[in-house]
This record gives sequence, C-alpha cells and structure tokens, in this order.
Amino acid sequence: MFGRSLELFKLFGFSVRVDASWILIAILVAWSLASGLFPRYYPGLSNTMYWWMAILGTLGLFISIVLHEFAHSWVARREGINMRGITLFLFGGVAQMDGEPNSPGAEFRIAIAGPIASVFIAAASFGLWRLSAGIDGALLIGAVFWYLGFINTILVLFNMVPAFPLDGGRVLRSLLWQTTGSLRKATQISSFIGSAFGLFLIALGVIQFISGNFIGGMWWFLLGMFLRGAASMSYQQVLIRRALEGEPIRRFVQPQVQTVSPSTTIQQFVDDYIYRHHFKMFPVVSGGQLVGCVKTQRVKDVPREEWALHKVGELAEPCSEQNMIEPEADALQAFSKMSEDGNSRLMVVRNGQLEGIISLRDMMRLISFKLDLEQSERVGTAA
Repeated sequence: MFGRSLELFKLFGFSVRVDASWILIAILVAWSLASGLFPRYYPGLSNTMYWWMAILGTLGLFISIVLHEFAHSWVARREGINMRGITLFLFGGVAQMDGEPNSPGAEFRIAIAGPIASVFIAAASFGLWRLSAGIDGALLIGAVFWYLGFINTILVLFNMVPAFPLDGGRVLRSLLWQTTGSLRKATQISSFIGSAFGLFLIALGVIQFISGNFIGGMWWFLLGMFLRGAASMSYQQVLIRRALEGEPIRRFVQPQVQTVSPSTTIQQFVDDYIYRHHFKMFPVVSGGQLVGCVKTQRVKDVPREEWALHKVGELAEPCSEQNMIEPEADALQAFSKMSEDGNSRLMVVRNGQLEGIISLRDMMRLISFKLDLEQSERVGTAA
C-alpha cells in the first residue's frame, strides 16, 4: 500500500510515519485552503493571512488524522494486537496492525474508536470557534477552528459509510461476524460492499470529469480505485491468515540448503552458485555454523579480472534478522515477516546452526491447496 515513508515522531510508543504521497496532498490542501475556501468564507483579507490560515489548517488536519488513527491503535493495543505504527498517506491515514481482532466485540471497539475521536475533535473545534468569535484579533485562529470542525465532521460521515475497509465497513464486519460466526464470511460481504462503493466513486469521478470538474473527478476516481483495491486486499489477507493459522513452520522447511563456504573463490561462486541456482543471497557456512550471508550484488564490488583471486569470505556480511526465523515460529509469523521485509526466503536458524530454508512459494502453494479444498468442501456440502 505504501511507498517510502519517513518516521516523524513517537506518540505513546506508536511510531508516526508520513508517506511521500501525503506530502503532496498536504501541499494541495494548503493551496486549496489559501486560494479557495478561506477567501470564500472570509473575504477581504490579505494573501498572507490566507496562507497562514491554510498552513495552520493543514497542520490541524494532520493532527486530527493522527489522533483519529491513534484512537484505533490505542484500543487495538488494549485488545492485545501488536501495532506497527501510524502512517499518513495519499488518502488519509492508517493504523498498521499485525493481526486481526480476536472477536467481533474487539473489532467493533477498534473500528468505532477513530470516528469517536473525530467527533470529539469536531465538537471541540466548533466550540473554540464560537468562543473566538467574541475576541478581537482572533479571526485567524477562529477560521482555522471552524475549518477543523467542518473537515472532521466530513471525515466522520465519510468514514462511517459501511464500506470496508472504511471504519463503517469494519463496524459492519463486526456485526456480520457476530451474526454469522465467521470472520471470513463477514469480511467477504463487507469487502464486496466496499468494492461496490469504490465503483460508485469511480463512476462519480468520471461524471465529474466529463462535467468539467477535472480535479474533483480525478480525486473521486483515484479514491474509488484505492477503496476497491484495499477491499480486495483485505479479504485476501484474511484468507491467507486463516490458511496459515496454526500451521507449524517445519511443514515448509527445506533441509537441503544451498550454502557456500567462505573459502570458495568469487569465480566459483558466480559459476557454480549464482548462475546455477539464481538466488540473490546465499548462507555462508563453515564447520556446520552459519558465519554470514553473501549477496550476489556484492560481486560487483570486485573487478571481473580479480574474481579468481578473492574469496566469498571477503564479501560475506553478518546475516540480518530480516532473513532469519526461529524453528519455533509458526507459518503465519514467517509470512508476516516476509511481507514486512520483502523477502521471499527465510533461513531457519537455531543457536547459530542453519536448519533449513522456507520459501514464500511453498507457503503460497499450501494456501492455494487449502483454499481449493475448502471451496470443494463447501460445494459438496451445498450439493
């Protein structure tokens, strides 16, 4: 979902990051406030005043979204879910959870926490706006509070649309989960509604575009595309988690691992390992112990004519925790680690000894088999 993100600060232990796409949105929001909204509702002021209003309004929007996602994260942590942090991106923000809630009630409490926070922010902002109305020289700050009350009200109304993965969709999923007793079924229905709502927004964007509102039309179109993709991805994640849940990691371990000795020349490494096995990284083993890892890209650091003179041990580096996992971990932990770090293979290591390799391909094969069998079972039951 995200590109490169920058960690800004920590809020009560939660990392707050901003995706590069949100910086663009922040600039567009500030520009639209300074050139459109504030001049329309507060005419006769200087451009400098409008831009100060816009900057403060954009900063207030940033804080509002962070507090909204913080409410989700705080409740999720109380429900026992590990949180990776809060990330602001193109279409707002998201609290990144490592797993699904363990009950419909937990799902409901996590989902509703964000809108409740936004309602309080909107109410407080409107209250401060009314208080500032009778204070001389408080026009600038009053205008900002009015905007924050208005935009947080819009955020609440939009987020409570029962279309997954919006907050309203997650509330709907919790109710369906409670009714059907199946998280997968609840996610399937709420994701379908989310996808349909995404189609509606795409159609609205096309109509706006044809009517001459190019910027508005493009915005609705992109938002609709995002919701459709997010709804589909969320359902797929539930299927994957259900398929891997409880599966021991040993089911996927390949004990025959292609390792390389530190005494192997780089020429032999290229000819007998890289060109033959096509891996991007190889474990370096000596005397039965894992002594490091060598990436194929490191070969470029050595001139071609010197490959026969240098050895793999010179290129080897300490293996990263991102490439290793303990034998006691389960398949879902391994899959989450691969997804988070972008690795397709993990080394299974115990006390410095390499016990095997697990690959994303093997896990995806199991997921495919389980989904196919479960689908066959449902068809057989219906028949």
